[in-house]
Amino acid sequence: MLRVPETRPPLLRALADCDRLVLLGDLLELRHGPLREAVAAAAEPLRDIGAALRPGAEVVIVAGNHDHYLVHGWTQRRAAAGPAPPLGLEAAVQWGPDEPLAQVAELLSPAEVRAAYPGVWLRDDVYATHGHYLDLHLTVPTLERLGAGAMRRVVALPAAGPRAAEDYEAVLVPIYAWVHAIAQLADPERSGILHGGSVRGWQALTGPRRRRLLRGRALGLVWPLAVAALNRAGIGPLRRELSGAALRSAGLRAMGEVSARLGVDARYLIFGHTHRAGPLPADEPGEWQAGSGARLINSGSWVHEPAFLGADPAQSPYRPGFGVIVEETDPPTPPRLVNLLDPG
Repeated sequence: MLRVPETRPPLLRALADCDRLVLLGDLLELRHGPLREAVAAAAEPLRDIGAALRPGAEVVIVAGNHDHYLVHGWTQRRAAAGPAPPLGLEAAVQWGPDEPLAQVAELLSPAEVRAAYPGVWLRDDVYATHGHYLDLHLTVPTLERLGAGAMRRVVALPAAGPRAAEDYEAVLVPIYAWVHAIAQLADPERSGILHGGSVRGWQALTGPRRRRLLRGRALGLVWPLAVAALNRAGIGPLRRELSGAALRSAGLRAMGEVSARLGVDARYLIFGHTHRAGPLPADEPGEWQAGSGARLINSGSWVHEPAFLGADPAQSPYRPGFGVIVEETDPPTPPRLVNLLDPG
């Protein structure tokens, strides 16, 4: 949405009083085409963002799954240097002068830019991460979940599952590297397979325009067999239910699982990734609480995806423009989910 000049002003106005802007992953789209195309597409919005921030303001970049290549050079240097200290919950990312993060930092000038991975502490009680680790625990068979399930077997992750950020990286990074390598050779005008693959797959199974083959009796017979076969192959555990509600619930359960496995001791855990902002007024509050007691907050998305907006796009939790405001107050106040593109 930030590539559309008309939708940029609300964000730029909000930045006037901002001390720290956290770009919580998928800042650049590096899976749909060459890196040079992505940087060129982001140049004007990033320059505007840097100029809108007041002097001394900080920008924190946290890589997600679509822009994981931003931290690729750093991770490779860590590996080449021998045994590296654990990633933990927040590691400072360093970059060289010719790496993509250097290009992004220059575009955001004069703001002070730093990068953290796999997440960042915003307050003693608030932790934020993109959320792509949850793909290992989803029970809905998205393309990302199936890829993670297959790669988990390839890298022989212990049966007990991931216990540290390095375990998640071992499964997910090979997938991201493979997709990134393909994207560098792709013609952006013809990269239909890379662009929106998960969206089209979800529509085919659940959308109103799905093919007749997947309707009614055919889906009722084939789908349970397919899910059972994937579970027997060790790709699961997966469940049969396919709906927006199932995807929301599965994402929240999965993020709670990540929180527990990484030992995130936070009162509030902010993430994105699934693009489903929340909790919103109509949501069940209990669903947005991790087993650790942390309140989950999804920062939504700035991608306009009509396939997920439903019959009332103005009220959809997938509508673009959401963000989370975290204030330094005494006593601390809860982070606030807002939509900067909503009227009024």
